[in-house]
Amino acid sequence: MKANMGTLDKVVRLLVAGIIIILYFTGIISATPALIFLVLAAAFILTSFLGFCPLYCPFGFSTSKRK
Repeated sequence: MKANMGTLDKVVRLLVAGIIIILYFTGIISATPALIFLVLAAAFILTSFLGFCPLYCPFGFSTSKRK
């Protein structure tokens, strides 16, 4: 697993995940959409900490400055 995410990409994912979590706990999203968004938030958090996004690989995409 070669890192393919840059710092800005990681920060944006963590911010989006935080917003989703806040929306859930304030009751703005609930039921099935909440579960879907919470799974998405978990994926964003996981990929941010790993620095690797598996969806970037098939397209050869990278936001990392490392070559």
